[in-house]
Order: sequence, then structure tokens, then C-alpha cells
Amino acid sequence: MAFPEDVLTQDEHVVLHLHPHWKALVRPVLVLLLGVAALVAAWVLLPEGDGGTITRYLLTGLVLALVLWWALWPFLVWRTTHYLFTDERVLLQHGVLARERRDLPLARINDHSMSQRFLERLLGCGTLTIESAGERGQSVLLDVPQVGKVQTRLYELVETHHDRHSLGDGELREILTDMRDGKPLADPAP
Repeated sequence: MAFPEDVLTQDEHVVLHLHPHWKALVRPVLVLLLGVAALVAAWVLLPEGDGGTITRYLLTGLVLALVLWWALWPFLVWRTTHYLFTDERVLLQHGVLARERRDLPLARINDHSMSQRFLERLLGCGTLTIESAGERGQSVLLDVPQVGKVQTRLYELVETHHDRHSLGDGELREILTDMRDGKPLADPAP
């Protein structure tokens, strides 16, 4: 399921659009392969006749249920989990049947950190924790691909956003001088 572009503001641009690392799909693929192998073995090895036919159909139903639960569902969860980084905010969205989305404006991000276990370092993924001002505090993004590069890019986005939306020393002096001289403040440029 693609991320809907209509959630972006008019001048907002996507910088990174990520799903969790592909390692989340290893177990579902193994379950699918083992299920297909078990079915092929059952259909080839079980004897013809009523007992073998019933056993084949029962095994097929069991494997189908296991594949739906342990292979298809995790794939759908992976596919519907989005980590979207824009030039204005970080959007986190997940959910197969129901959907949950959280927006973290870049201006409210206080801190971000990454961690990687040994296997995650080998696979090139990790956990990114974003701390923001607000009620919910931390957001933990699991299995972020190339987490080190993503953290660096997030730092750049936060700094660029801060620089773009803060007053420089010259602008601040000009405003203070105008206030001291009693001049009305001009409308800030958009």
C-alpha cells in the first residue's frame, strides 16, 4: 500500500520514504517455503485412497492457515508500515486493517539516537529513537534500514528547518532597534 500523497502540505517534499528492513520478511518467506515443501511431500508421499486424501486436505488446510497467519500477515504489516521523512516533519504510519499515523514536526524534535545489535550491524539496520516535545515523548522506529545514514539525514533536516525558521543575529538586532525606536514591526516575509 503506497503512502498517500494527499497527507502532505502543498510545499512539503518527501526526503526519505522507508519500510522496515527486509529482515522482517525472512521468517514469512521461510514459513511459506516450508509450507509449500510440506504440501508437496504430503501429496507425493501419502498413499492414494480415502485416508490419504483426507489427510492431504487436512494438511493443506492447516498449511494454508499457518501461511496466512505467519507469512501473509507479517508481510502486510511490513508493507503498511511507513517511515516518511519530509522537509517539515516525520510521519510514522502503520496498520493493516486499522491505521495509525503520528506526525513529528521537525521543530519539536529534541533528540534522536540510534542503536544496533551485532546482527543488525551486519544486516545494516537498527532502531532509531526520536524524542520530541509533547505528550507522547519518544517514538521508536524498529528495523530502520541504513539507520546511521537515516539518523544523519534526520539531523540535517532538523538543522535546515531550524535555520530556515529562526532569526539571524542581524534580523534580531533590526527588530530590537525598531522596537526601541517605536517603529511598528513589519510583516515577516513568508
